[in-house]
Amino acid sequence: MTARDEPQTPALTARGLGFRVGGAQILADVDLEVPAGHCLGVIGPNGAGKSTLLNLLSGILRPSAGTIELAGRDVTALGAVARARLGVGRTFQTSSLFPTLSVLENARLAAEARHGTVRGFWHRPRASDEATRVASEALAAVGLGPLAARPAGALSHGDKRKLELAILIASDARTLLLDEPMAGVNTENVEPLTDLIGGLARQGRTVVLIEHHMSVVVGLAETIAVLDSGRLLAHGTPDEVIANDEVQRAYLGQAL
Repeated sequence: MTARDEPQTPALTARGLGFRVGGAQILADVDLEVPAGHCLGVIGPNGAGKSTLLNLLSGILRPSAGTIELAGRDVTALGAVARARLGVGRTFQTSSLFPTLSVLENARLAAEARHGTVRGFWHRPRASDEATRVASEALAAVGLGPLAARPAGALSHGDKRKLELAILIASDARTLLLDEPMAGVNTENVEPLTDLIGGLARQGRTVVLIEHHMSVVVGLAETIAVLDSGRLLAHGTPDEVIANDEVQRAYLGQAL
């Protein structure tokens, strides 16, 4: 029996999760449970509440209703910084890197934050630094070792996505919330990036993934959650979701 098969507390749980802005209900009554080391794909039409869901799970937003648990611990009242310290990592549709810093420096800052030793941008990384070692290993894991000295802003879209993943690895994030990681990525780079994300899950990290490339979602996710108008329309295996008539209607009859 592997670690992925052993009974354990879910890595991430949402119960009755809701978010309201004024009189507008953005998200309502969402129940989700993600086992450790598994990937949950989140799909739905534009405006369905997908990014809001990740913002709630990461602590950027505070829910109007419901609870969020991380490995059985109620973290509903904790903000994004506190959840990051507990191993939650978040990426966004638009890259949030430091473009003028090198690839290595971006990853090193994440490693320093992990150990509580951030000293500032003006400190040049040294090969003997523990943070530099951790950052270098993270870059090697995503195939960016040869580009360590390059400014992050000079990377291709695909390599920027790889660097974001390296930053999560360097920070030792165990629950990865990925918002459209294939956005802006060239077609030829989609499969390698998909393999990279799948490898992180196989290493025991938990992944919640928003993605419009259905081939990516089906290839990575053990389960898929479908949001429509802020509500959970369906939740099941890829085959169950694809065959769901309500899901087909939500996508206006388009093949998933």
